[in-house]
Amino acid sequence: MSAKAISEQTGKELLYKYICTTSAIQNRFKYARVTPDTDWSHLLQDHPWLISQQLVVKPDQLIKRRGKLGLVGVNLNLDGVKSWLKTRLGKEITGIVRAIRDYQGPLKEHEVTIFVRRGGPNYQEGLRVMGEVGKTTGIPIHVFGTETHMTAIVGMALGYRPIPNQPPTAAHTANFLLNASGSSSTPAPSRTASFSESKADEVAPAKKAKPATTQGKATTLFSRHTKAIVWGMQTRAVQGMLDFDYICSRDEPSVAAMVYPFTGDHKQKFYWGHKEILIPVFKNMADAMKKHPEVDVLINFASLRSAYDSTMETMNYAQIRTIAIIAEGIPEALTRKLIKKADEKGVTIIGPATVGGIKPGCFKIGNTGGMLDNILASKLYRPGSVAYVSRSGGMSNELNNIISRTTDGVYEGVAIGGDRYPGSTFMDHVLRYQDTPGVKMIVVLGEIGGTEEYKICQSVKEGRITKPVVCWCIGTCATMFSSEVQFGHAGACANQASETAVAKNQALKEAGVFVPWSFDELGEIIQNVYEDLVAKGVIVPAQEVPPPTVPMDYSWARELGLIRKPASFMTSICDERGQELIYAGMPITEVFKEEMGIGGVLGLLWFQRRLPKYSCQFIEMCLMVTADHGPAVSGAHNTIICARAGKDLVSSLTSGLLTIINNPDMRVQILKDYVKQHFPATPLLDYALEVEKITTSKKPNLILNVDGFIGAAFVDMLRNCGSFTREEADEYIDIGALNGIFVLGRSMGFIGHYLDQKRLKQGLYRHPWDDISYVLPEHMSM
Repeated sequence: MSAKAISEQTGKELLYKYICTTSAIQNRFKYARVTPDTDWSHLLQDHPWLISQQLVVKPDQLIKRRGKLGLVGVNLNLDGVKSWLKTRLGKEITGIVRAIRDYQGPLKEHEVTIFVRRGGPNYQEGLRVMGEVGKTTGIPIHVFGTETHMTAIVGMALGYRPIPNQPPTAAHTANFLLNASGSSSTPAPSRTASFSESKADEVAPAKKAKPATTQGKATTLFSRHTKAIVWGMQTRAVQGMLDFDYICSRDEPSVAAMVYPFTGDHKQKFYWGHKEILIPVFKNMADAMKKHPEVDVLINFASLRSAYDSTMETMNYAQIRTIAIIAEGIPEALTRKLIKKADEKGVTIIGPATVGGIKPGCFKIGNTGGMLDNILASKLYRPGSVAYVSRSGGMSNELNNIISRTTDGVYEGVAIGGDRYPGSTFMDHVLRYQDTPGVKMIVVLGEIGGTEEYKICQSVKEGRITKPVVCWCIGTCATMFSSEVQFGHAGACANQASETAVAKNQALKEAGVFVPWSFDELGEIIQNVYEDLVAKGVIVPAQEVPPPTVPMDYSWARELGLIRKPASFMTSICDERGQELIYAGMPITEVFKEEMGIGGVLGLLWFQRRLPKYSCQFIEMCLMVTADHGPAVSGAHNTIICARAGKDLVSSLTSGLLTIINNPDMRVQILKDYVKQHFPATPLLDYALEVEKITTSKKPNLILNVDGFIGAAFVDMLRNCGSFTREEADEYIDIGALNGIFVLGRSMGFIGHYLDQKRLKQGLYRHPWDDISYVLPEHMSM
């Protein structure tokens, strides 16, 4: 059963009216509703206690919905309430577009110019909306997408960069997913190998690298054949991984199985391109490892409470060589234990507090790289020549964008996570990249806090790292503050001068690392280094090959407005899609507040309108008098038989409803008195009563029974209550509205009989033989 939210005020009214029924409790519940049109003098007449008591003021928000910060005033007098309401009532800001429209006057007065740079899912639509707001309000709004460096708009706003005269070409999220060539398949040469071709006899670095020290951990973490187990029911992340595998032209999905201890073993459905496939879900890790010995990667989506235990358990299996821990907030002491065991087992840990990593053309961890349109735009479906490592998962996505626009693309990228003790460090991955032939240059995005970047300086000086390294440490603005500043990550805080971003950037530059003057110039430095390698022949860019198309999910395509589909069903009486259930256009909270009752609800659901009060009461009376005719009638009898046979409620009710018959009843007079007193006209009932006079004169028991009376009176109500035209009333009669009264009423009684039999614990019913007349044909001999 689903639950819909109701307003807080309505919930309290129901609570105090029907549950907390003692007068002492009910007297404590006082409220007054205020709107922008409230007349305060009338309000005080109706609620004089407002003057004498301390008050709480807040929006009447929906129960089960998240509230808004700063929208509650506590312990106020009446003047304080008025002051609180003056600044808030009717002026809630629902978004930046609403804010710009509401405050366009002051914005124009102060000659404000707005710069917007946006990426992410369907960012083009957001930029279009912002551009339209600028045109309609006359406020200068400059919008830029991923083609513009994320901090470039700061320089534009300060006047240090020119503002492009022409806006970027309009694009659409779906453009990346639609095959412009019209071909359903794409040739795959050069996607299976490295995108960059290096000369066979050439050594990329200028210096001869010193031999690497022996380590138990693998240099290559992922390949086109990597198989992973995903811990946690992260179906969206898994589907993203499968879509990535498909556009990379992998032969098989990279996810072999999932582990979720809170359900039994089963299979989960996913898409592999156009086809649907099943991926097994196991209750425990042991079964998953036993069934899938080819797996060597675990992607752990466990919460911070269980990530430690599940990771420690996984490291007991020798087949696992890499573990990505997504959760943040794991205690540092536990993280250090994980790192110690991983070093002993030769396991590489990525994380905690990370989005993961990606190896274009091969494998991606969970949600790394964002949605499919971003992966395609950043050309992560095939390998390039540049490998990067960062702390931030969000900034790794920006690096994907920068590198794809300034070079031949990403070879591999890892976000080690923002905790003070990451499972693997900058140096771990930089040394891997140094020893990987396909990597021609390395990008490191560090940040304030820690000293890991100094190890890079030392390795460059000692000749252990010989490939070009571009590095920038974020957080140079921290020197502008007089005290220590804790940035977003747990480890992003400088505890000494050497840990500041400025000091580390200076040390890197002195060691021979390529360091930009600011993050704004990072893309330019990467492009310059790349073009130099191309000029030297170290990198030979391969011909670009488009990826195969991936079908867009229906829900996403519908959200983008790309498709339309005829609905399988239509409804005009109820809508449960919003925050509040709606009956024929009337919110459920209003139904309760106006105490419409069952009759009023049936008016909304059956007839799509509010019926007069007497009509609602008549419907309720019909339900009451038709609810039951005793256990002997066929409907109740069949319900009882089924209940005693052990059938469920619905089956027993259905059995009874199938044998409803009309029965005479002496309660007609009750309904007749009500109808004659309240109905404006009863021509059909009058006709039926005249017919009854004729039939009873011939035979006394030929009366107008309760069902016949309800039928005639119900038709009179529809035709004469003023809510329907004659054609509408006749249509409702033809489509069975009258039978609905009898079915609903009888159902109430049949359910009562069913519950009664269960309560009395009645056994299986067998009809007695002596109540059956057996009439069989006599034996016939040949």
